[in-house]
Amino acid sequence: METLLRVENLGVHYGTVRALYETTFKLGTGSICGLIGMNGSGKSTLFKAIMGVIPAHTGTVEIAGKEPYLARKNGIVSYVPQSEEIDWSFPVSVREVVAMGRYRGLGITRRLRATDKQAVEQALERVELTELAHRQIGALSGGQRKRAFVARAIAQGARLLLLDEPFAGVDKRSESMLIQVLKQMRSEGATVLVSTHDLASLRAFADDALLLRQTILMHDTPQAVLAPENLVQAFGMQVQAGADSGASDEQTRREKGE
Repeated sequence: METLLRVENLGVHYGTVRALYETTFKLGTGSICGLIGMNGSGKSTLFKAIMGVIPAHTGTVEIAGKEPYLARKNGIVSYVPQSEEIDWSFPVSVREVVAMGRYRGLGITRRLRATDKQAVEQALERVELTELAHRQIGALSGGQRKRAFVARAIAQGARLLLLDEPFAGVDKRSESMLIQVLKQMRSEGATVLVSTHDLASLRAFADDALLLRQTILMHDTPQAVLAPENLVQAFGMQVQAGADSGASDEQTRREKGE
């Protein structure tokens, strides 16, 4: 299997705070990898470092053999952030959000060509949002919003898709649909890295999983990673593999008095 994403000895600091250290792993083409860890373990930081939007203190990131900046510029990678990082009041329609995935190949006028419009409509159809395409993005439900941003990645033709907590706050129908779309993208050769607190669903969609606590503790099959002793190492307490680890994060913060 060809390696699409390679992270070597990555370290990221926020001032004097070490967010990631000695983080090393690689992902092949046509695969879905789950990323799990407690709040503050560095999941969002890892995504941003892979995208190149925050600098690495040590180490390297390569996407299809390119530095993150060039991978972004060439549309190789797409990022779906957590919901709270997006201004849902911004006056833009669902179709316009998806069309942003085509902007890379356009001139300064950003006028969509016929092929671009076709790609946008096909992406909307795949996530079943065609009938809602005219609506303002903030008028959609949580699950529909996530599907819109996945559609943007589809329209873009990204080879690497990073999703930060895509199942948080979404209904079961949207979660099931998102998983199905991600599996379709995998079958087409895309590589998907998904952070999630929903340990119960990890086996349903992931080929492998990364266990993160400022560094990669383990990279293996979901079944191996979800072994009780590994979860204790990552979360600092007993966690059931069929549970939502977000609850454990909250309990851990209370125990620490945070």
